[in-house]
Amino acid sequence: MTYLRSILLLTVFALSSVMSSAQDLSRVEPPFWWAGMANQHLQLMIYGTDIAELSPQIDYPGVSLTKTTQVKNPNYLFIDLQLTEEVVPGTFEIEFRRGKKIAQIYTYELKERRENSALRQGFNSSDVLYLITPDRYANGDPSNDEMPSLKEKSNRTFLGGRHGGDIQGMQEHLDYVADMGFTCIWLNPVLENDMAGYSYHGYSTTDFYKVDARFGSNEAFRKFSLQAKEKGVGLIMDMIINHSGSEHWWMKDFPMDDWVNYQAEFLKGEYHITTHRKPVVQDPYRSKIDVKEFSDGWFVPTMPDLNQRNEFMSTYLLQNSIWWIEYADLKGIRMDTYPYPDMDYLSKWSCGVMNEYPNFNIVGEEWYEQPAVVAHWQKGKESATGHDSCLPSLMDFPLQSAFIKSLNDDRDWDVWVDAYAMLALDFIYPDPENLVVFPDNHDMSRFFTQVNENFDLFKLGIAYYATIRGIPQFYYGTEILMSNPGSEDHGLIRSDFPGGWEGDQVNGFTGAGLTAQQLEAQQYMKKILNWRKGSEAVHKGELMHYNPKEGVYVFFRYTEKDKVMIILNKNKTAKGLEFSRFGEIIQADDQGVDIISNQMVDFSRALQLDPLSAMIIELN
Repeated sequence: MTYLRSILLLTVFALSSVMSSAQDLSRVEPPFWWAGMANQHLQLMIYGTDIAELSPQIDYPGVSLTKTTQVKNPNYLFIDLQLTEEVVPGTFEIEFRRGKKIAQIYTYELKERRENSALRQGFNSSDVLYLITPDRYANGDPSNDEMPSLKEKSNRTFLGGRHGGDIQGMQEHLDYVADMGFTCIWLNPVLENDMAGYSYHGYSTTDFYKVDARFGSNEAFRKFSLQAKEKGVGLIMDMIINHSGSEHWWMKDFPMDDWVNYQAEFLKGEYHITTHRKPVVQDPYRSKIDVKEFSDGWFVPTMPDLNQRNEFMSTYLLQNSIWWIEYADLKGIRMDTYPYPDMDYLSKWSCGVMNEYPNFNIVGEEWYEQPAVVAHWQKGKESATGHDSCLPSLMDFPLQSAFIKSLNDDRDWDVWVDAYAMLALDFIYPDPENLVVFPDNHDMSRFFTQVNENFDLFKLGIAYYATIRGIPQFYYGTEILMSNPGSEDHGLIRSDFPGGWEGDQVNGFTGAGLTAQQLEAQQYMKKILNWRKGSEAVHKGELMHYNPKEGVYVFFRYTEKDKVMIILNKNKTAKGLEFSRFGEIIQADDQGVDIISNQMVDFSRALQLDPLSAMIIELN
């Protein structure tokens, strides 16, 4: 018995040693995956002390270990797995052996996919996007405002500080979002940003597989997405493949010498910042050094530029995007700084995502005011560079700029010409209906500030963006006239939504404490956006616009069955409008209803337009 007891104790000790040593594996990324993906290749990045000294082995039906790669740093090991179509969801052990002995074990899981996950429908022109900066929307859980393990602490008195908004706060106000008429939420980044300061915005990722604990957990994020979906609101995740944060864990222990661009210079304390010369990508006269300095330069010193030409980095970033789509049941991606990464990689990344999800949508940020530069990146564009893009959508910065100019145009003649002329350039885009249109976002002055707090111009803009071609996006607080007068400070632009914090004297969610004008703006937007939900003409219809005359801009959205007429009057006095000019669309016996005022419109006689006003007329 003593001998058997000794053998048993030794066996238990050996097993416990193996299992405890599994904790020495600092990271396995992706931490799990799914059976039944279109791309059956999976590459795992293993990180742990001297992990390269060990040999991995896997024994699971439908999973083959096809390649093991040791790199310069022995703390990294990359293993390539091939999954068959027949592989079933389940768990299996990755044994890390030293010779014949098991040194470490990691239990890996292949999860079951949601039904029809691959065929998920991305956001489209039937949607209205609500952009939220999570730290500034609502503080549902004050206990996570500060985390002992994370550097920056809460400081709501500092415009650039952490204010405490979180996932729970957003979840508690999903009914408000849905009731306002929004059908998608685009969140500024929620992944961990463990930077020493100014980290609330989320664009300095320090862990690509972990939600920042000050916002909540991965599971809280996943549940938020599912609960939003139950209320008819999809989730669009803000992602960054161009750069990470300088405090990302791999910045302290690079896998190899070319993990980030200008890595050798960084290790010597030098920084190469991007030139931000975006047209260089398409420039037929460009030099190689100009392309390198734009694409490889760091965005800022705290945002190291990732080298997508490194095959392991390339795979890592693509898999990470797919992982979040599948895990959080996303309806879309907004890709930050889209033109900055390696151009060839953008083809691989966009096509890799769309191959997994053919009906998905991705909108890229190309902040430039010339359509030719923006259109270069959209799927279907014949490019002189030979760029083969699978990117469905882009942010329509050219139209945003032109329309704001038109709103603020004080001329007595030729008003609206900037907006009209920019829209006339839509022939440059392969798919203008899939562009995201917007009056403002988190990086520019608030819309109400851009129109110098002119409420009439504000209402003209809301009517325009809700009905023009494309997918409208509004920034949180636009509906209650949030502004940033006299300052371009981003911390002010991204101010806290009133009512999101206990003790707030004004509550934008309930309307308590809002001014009469703010309440009117909120109801105005709510009425238009909820009407828009049922308008096939706006969702799928053709667009016809008419050369602006005498301060009035008219356009139509129409299908065979439905017609909507939009009238934007910039005149400061009442103006008569004759309908004979619009005979291509309007028939003599047509009538309509202005959905804003509920006024009946008889097209057989002239219409008196109120000063500085918009009408959205449904024809019947």
